[in-house]
Amino acid sequence: MFDSTALADAFFHAFYSNTWRIEDSSVDGLSVLESYQIQNLVCEKRIGLGESVVGYKVGCTSHAIRSQFGISEPISGRLFAPHVQGEGMPIDRMAYANCAIEPEMVFTMGCDLFGSDFSDQELIEAIDHVSPGIELHNYRFWHQPPSLQELICSGGIHAGLIVGNRKVSADALNFKHEAFSVYQDKKLITSAPASEIMGGPVESLRWLVNSLSSSGEGLKSGSMVIPGSPTELIEINHDSEIQVVIENLGQVSATFHS
Repeated sequence: MFDSTALADAFFHAFYSNTWRIEDSSVDGLSVLESYQIQNLVCEKRIGLGESVVGYKVGCTSHAIRSQFGISEPISGRLFAPHVQGEGMPIDRMAYANCAIEPEMVFTMGCDLFGSDFSDQELIEAIDHVSPGIELHNYRFWHQPPSLQELICSGGIHAGLIVGNRKVSADALNFKHEAFSVYQDKKLITSAPASEIMGGPVESLRWLVNSLSSSGEGLKSGSMVIPGSPTELIEINHDSEIQVVIENLGQVSATFHS
């Protein structure tokens, strides 16, 4: 029998302190449902601290990420204010537990979605606009080897989101062929097409809507959604400038310092 309260406390404190406070703990025996129960408890604790849920992330959507973590299915987590910010503010990489980033499309939803089997066009029409983004991660697993259970409990090791200034109509995007490129100090370090995100980020959005609807929640108008990255996570282990460029969408930059 797992102690959900103790595990939720541990993940809650790990987010803010970058330390793990329970000795001899394990999450390997948790079911997927139990892991999401832990995530929900952590969410309640963060709301109690004054934060608010502003949207969702879908993680582990690409073969590159699943291979990196050794898992086979996507997961979802929440986006919290005040950890979503516009571009331009320098990022203290030492404030994170092994800072890492991913390039992201950022959807801002224009209407509520509840149900299943939405068509691609219905999902695209539900997106008010799309912006380029950089997802921030605490890329540290407190239990080895990395597991699907810990990814879910931690909300996808999500730590924050930087949203670019540009807003593009969803109708202007293909959602399959756009190239995602990441530059570090002006040097290209990785690139992959949007199709690596579960065949396209619209498919990722469909998975999220189905998942939320099956639990009675649905996706609300005004919510932000990051549907996943086509590339692997990139560790930021030295001071540098990161630039994400997404074809037909634009770019967003962030300066990381120690």
